[in-house]
Amino acid sequence: MRIGVLGTGNMADALATHWVRAGHEVAVGGRDLAKAERLATRLGGGTKPVTLRAAAEFGQVVLAALPFGAGTGVVRELRAVLDGKVLIDCCNPVGPGFRLLTRNGPSAAEQLAAAAPGAHVVKAFNLCHEDVWRMPAPVFDGRRLAVPVCGDDGTALALVHRLVRQVGCEPLAGGPLERAGLLEATAALFIGLWVGEGADAQAIAPPLTHAAGPREEKPEEF
Repeated sequence: MRIGVLGTGNMADALATHWVRAGHEVAVGGRDLAKAERLATRLGGGTKPVTLRAAAEFGQVVLAALPFGAGTGVVRELRAVLDGKVLIDCCNPVGPGFRLLTRNGPSAAEQLAAAAPGAHVVKAFNLCHEDVWRMPAPVFDGRRLAVPVCGDDGTALALVHRLVRQVGCEPLAGGPLERAGLLEATAALFIGLWVGEGADAQAIAPPLTHAAGPREEKPEEF
């Protein structure tokens, strides 16, 4: 598979590392070609350093590893070459005080979809720090990390599920793209708990067996 990466930062580095190792062809695009060259060299595997436009043209799947606020403008400029392609959004629109910058408006993923209406936007990889994605296989307490994925196109979702597994994680169907805002809000909450309070965010969720409340045993019928 050909994967284009928009951005040269930590998320681009962490995720693309897995996909290069899995044998995909990768092109890293940035406004600063020197940064793209350094990242491509670090990734190895024949990774190409290119412009943002060239990365979008190259990829069958395109990762938008761009900060919120910058991503929409970049994608709008590239909308013609993104037509029909899978566009993965991994950003978190979280600002000072762990506030959700989208507030009551469209999610960051929906904003990308509006900027490139011909692309198949999928939200994924936004709930963890980049160092988690650098792990060879994120496994905690004997379980693979689950990655919620939101999108509207079945073929696009299948491709992203495959890429999630190649990061060593388990894809989790998160519903249509309109639910991407819930993932972004979850990230804002979790980051505030982890960083702001030093709290264990996992402790807020009961085990699956109790998610709908305790189950009552029905008396046997004779």
